[in-house]
Amino acid sequence: ALHVLMTTLRCCVLGSVRAPRRRTTGAARAMATTHDANNAAYEDVKRILGDASRLESLSGLAGWDELVIMPSGEGAAKARGAALATLAGVIHEMKTSAALGKALGDAECHGAKDVANLRLARDAYAKATRVPNEMVRRMAEVHSRGYQDWVKARAASDFSMFAPVLKESLELTKARCALVAPGKDAFDAALDDYERGMTKARLNEIFPAVRDAIAPLIRRVYEKNTPPALVGVKNPLEGEFDVDLQAKMSKEIAIKLGFDMSKGRLDVSVHPFTGGCGPNDVRMTTRYKANDLAEGLTGTIHETGHSLYEQGRCEEFIGQPVSEAHSMGVHESQSLLWERMVALSKPFSHFLLRELQATFPAEFDGVSADTLYAAMNTVKNPSTIRVESDELTYPLHIFLRTELELGLMDGSIAIDDLPAKWNEKMKAYLGVDITDDAKGVLQDVHWSSGALPGYFPTYTLGSMYAVQIYNTAHKQIADLDAKIEKGEFAELREWLRVNVHVVGSECESADELLTRVTGKPLDAQEYIDYLTNKYTELYGL
Repeated sequence: ALHVLMTTLRCCVLGSVRAPRRRTTGAARAMATTHDANNAAYEDVKRILGDASRLESLSGLAGWDELVIMPSGEGAAKARGAALATLAGVIHEMKTSAALGKALGDAECHGAKDVANLRLARDAYAKATRVPNEMVRRMAEVHSRGYQDWVKARAASDFSMFAPVLKESLELTKARCALVAPGKDAFDAALDDYERGMTKARLNEIFPAVRDAIAPLIRRVYEKNTPPALVGVKNPLEGEFDVDLQAKMSKEIAIKLGFDMSKGRLDVSVHPFTGGCGPNDVRMTTRYKANDLAEGLTGTIHETGHSLYEQGRCEEFIGQPVSEAHSMGVHESQSLLWERMVALSKPFSHFLLRELQATFPAEFDGVSADTLYAAMNTVKNPSTIRVESDELTYPLHIFLRTELELGLMDGSIAIDDLPAKWNEKMKAYLGVDITDDAKGVLQDVHWSSGALPGYFPTYTLGSMYAVQIYNTAHKQIADLDAKIEKGEFAELREWLRVNVHVVGSECESADELLTRVTGKPLDAQEYIDYLTNKYTELYGL
């Protein structure tokens, strides 16, 4: 419709200045007709995908409701599950319809955003239509059973109870990868679902270098044991803190960071997440514990980072693939940039201390910003559980899982060998002796729900992207540290919106996006330097 309107306007303007008339040949008329048809086909593509996206937004809202306010009874869960399954079926039919396929085949467009949008739509359609419905149903059944078996196995701390269904899931994953990306390495095909453009060859360039640099740094930190700023001083984060006051303060911080409450909500759930209906209705949740002040704070700031990405997406292309986040890793980079590069920084400790003193005056009276900074960045020892680990030890948890997944996909590691391999790597990387499966190979839910392989690497990729993006922002925004210390975050937020959020999925890989934003692809050394410099100074090594 826009193309037709602009063509009409151009004709009117030319007529007003009496442009010379030209004889239109039959061939030229045919070319014009074909061009108009191809543009109309692209409009059909956008219409169908837009309709599907609007239905997906309702699915997202239903998912938020399920985890936040839906009645807890079994009947409610069954009804919601059936409704979501029906909705998913309708969406799948729209995204695999013959009408969409024809429109994608005929469509033409111009402009970087539109060209990327059409490329993404064609790739998604090809993937979706290559997997037969029977396999889709089989995968859904196995993943549902996998979660139930994982819950039972974890409760019993017995991996053998989970191994059979994990074997089924792994074989289904390999079979699907062969269909959606024939001739491509199976791990690369699976990884592409979560981190488009990333490959295991690229992971093997960057992950081992970080692992080999960080593992000895962790050992040096453990030998030091305590940051000098906390020696002989009470850790101000220890104690009991009213959760209602925590929630009030966290909401105020989220708003100061830039979360738009007219386009979103902040609620409480068992597991923090960000979802909702799109940029104009973003739902984020967090959780609070009376005996763990840091968890509620960092959890809220982490989800605020995700939410700022969602609220900052390109309005013009809402409902289209190109407006969505590039990948899991890039989305994670935005949450981790705010949580780690900002909230765990020295400048932010001055801002945060003022917030804490206003909310908990008795507990934080006389506390210094240096003491708070040290408390917020203390390294866990032992670091046994991934979700409870700290910024420094976290990457090694991810490298362990990634190495195991690579072995599972190429056949060098058998499912039954996972517990022993897990325990061996935990001892080598983090010096932890794993005494039972629940605290070892069964601690994560991901493999039970089909996220095997490829999901885990995105966590540390996100951390690495965050460092490189923030370093560039720090160079380009004058006096950024001083602004953060004063609680002025608007300039950083707008810089991220323009350089990352609005770009969406326009780039074909995260390396391309990083080159566009920072001038170079992912550089593992920047991440190594960041962690080395920070923790060497913090622990006085």
